[in-house]
Amino acid sequence: MSFLEWLENGRNSSVATRNQRLVAIHAFFRYVQVQEPGQLHLCQRVLQIPGKKPQRRIVRHLTPEQTKDLLAAPGSHTQSGRRNMTLLSVLYDTAARVQEHCDLRVRDIRLEQPAIITLTGKGRKTRHVPILGNTVTLLHSYMQENNLLHDGKLDSPLFINQHHTKLTRGGISHILQKHAKTIIPRYPGMYEKLTPHVLHHSKAMHLYQSGVNLIYIRDILGHVDISTTDIYARAGMESKRKARENAYPDITPEVLPDWDHNENLLRFLNSL
Repeated sequence: MSFLEWLENGRNSSVATRNQRLVAIHAFFRYVQVQEPGQLHLCQRVLQIPGKKPQRRIVRHLTPEQTKDLLAAPGSHTQSGRRNMTLLSVLYDTAARVQEHCDLRVRDIRLEQPAIITLTGKGRKTRHVPILGNTVTLLHSYMQENNLLHDGKLDSPLFINQHHTKLTRGGISHILQKHAKTIIPRYPGMYEKLTPHVLHHSKAMHLYQSGVNLIYIRDILGHVDISTTDIYARAGMESKRKARENAYPDITPEVLPDWDHNENLLRFLNSL
């Protein structure tokens, strides 16, 4: 147990990492109890150590209004502004993980209807994500401005930095945070530090709140297990609960009446 506590508190490992190490320890002691029956009691004590239940994740996401202002924040008056507006819009519309976004190439973009973007996720698995009309328009203008529409550019990175190489995770995070700072003062209580994954969560939450089936959301996000996508349903229910609490006063009585001292009622009940 002390080793597991050290992992979590001394090494600052996550609960998931702690549980993975415990699984490996359990596997080893199952082997030991077969090979060394004399150590059976010790092995059983180790095997009885339970895994730790992780705390429920909080889904950090933006409201539709905050998202709209964030995507418009770069402006369209400069070339870098147009690039950043397109970049953030694609990041949100596809709900892509930041590395998937970094790896986008021109060949991954289909602007003809139905417009889609092909993302390459974990394990080199690909998925096709539809993109909406405004994002298609932004992408077409951006690709036209940067001469990315002809066949010779198919393997070029979609978004590049000032050194003409593909943007890194840190580069995308910097762009997002730079423009987020311009809108945070308008929204008291808004997260002061935004990461690309907040846009990932925001798109998923907006889809769920619009009534989109979790199976479809799972496919867009590239989740293997539907239980991973369930966090948006739980977060949605929590948002609804808070909205109800804010919208309606609690009109139920706090204390039940004391029937024991109601003599008329007691006489009536005794007469039944």
